[in-house]
Amino acid sequence: MKIFTVGIAEMKIAKLPDKLVTLGLGSCVGVVLYDSISRMGGMIHIMLPSAPKNAPVPNKSKFADTGIVELIRLMTLSGAVRSKMFAKVTGGAHMFNTSYNTNIMNVGKCNVDMCMKVLEENAIVVKSEDTGGNCGRSIEFCCETSMLQIRTVSPRSVRLI
Repeated sequence: MKIFTVGIAEMKIAKLPDKLVTLGLGSCVGVVLYDSISRMGGMIHIMLPSAPKNAPVPNKSKFADTGIVELIRLMTLSGAVRSKMFAKVTGGAHMFNTSYNTNIMNVGKCNVDMCMKVLEENAIVVKSEDTGGNCGRSIEFCCETSMLQIRTVSPRSVRLI
């Protein structure tokens, strides 16, 4: 078994029995796609909701609107069946306490909202989610069991979805 670490604004694909891990999801969102037939998983660590309009996007993985579509494309090219894919979404915390209650300061919510929109537009069912709140998360996805382990520091917890 190999463990593939997905860095910020990166995506990776793995197959049974391997695992995908990303650390330090604050306002960022970790999206896992999984095809239970091929037992292939893909993970992306998204920083921002949408890529700049009318400008080249050197790193599609940085943005929800371009990255999720690219992950779907790469997984299908590698043998996954799009109609068999489902998603697990984690992260999108509100990391900055301010006296202003605006979405501009809540990048986490904007990230989650865009991820959900793109997944719906691409007919990918969200099987589970652990989003929002105000604490960071680290996640580990197992291609063998399709379980996503979520770790938080404050409060300290480990759970599976």
